[in-house]
Amino acid sequence: MPDTYIITSKDLSKFQEPFGLLIQGTSNQTMKKLKILLAEEETPMIVSVGDTVSRNLDKMGIQTHLSITDNKSHRRKLKPQNFPDKELIKVKNPPGTITSQATAAVQEALLSEKPIHMLVEGEEDLLTLISVLHAPENAFVIYGQPHKGIVVVKVTPKKRAKAEKILKSLKTKKEEV
Repeated sequence: MPDTYIITSKDLSKFQEPFGLLIQGTSNQTMKKLKILLAEEETPMIVSVGDTVSRNLDKMGIQTHLSITDNKSHRRKLKPQNFPDKELIKVKNPPGTITSQATAAVQEALLSEKPIHMLVEGEEDLLTLISVLHAPENAFVIYGQPHKGIVVVKVTPKKRAKAEKILKSLKTKKEEV
């Protein structure tokens, strides 16, 4: 049976520091700075994790291959966002976990020829680790850093190793199939 990763209260400190480059500012400021970064660096793919960052990227015309949302921001329900240029897939991933179903869905979405919008029932934040682990070399995985800005993770062997190390340190439980 596949495993689900479980995040315990003692694991939370592993997720407080930005995993990549923190771009501070308002959403307009961070998107302008991101556009400059994207003009300077070539990336084969952009993945966004989180509702606010995914919506802002879409609004600014920055194309993502995969956007992962849960229709919540700061634990408050949001009006569902429609991404008409993307294929919608739905996945369950309870808060504080990374399920094997969610992991497989991210892996499949990253390999898809079409852009994907993944709507998570539960919580999407931790899928950043899975995205970094499986996105192509030099891809950008972008997520929001609450009350600070956005974080841009450039996928490198070093970042993949860090994501894998964090995952290996987490508690797991067997999933029922």
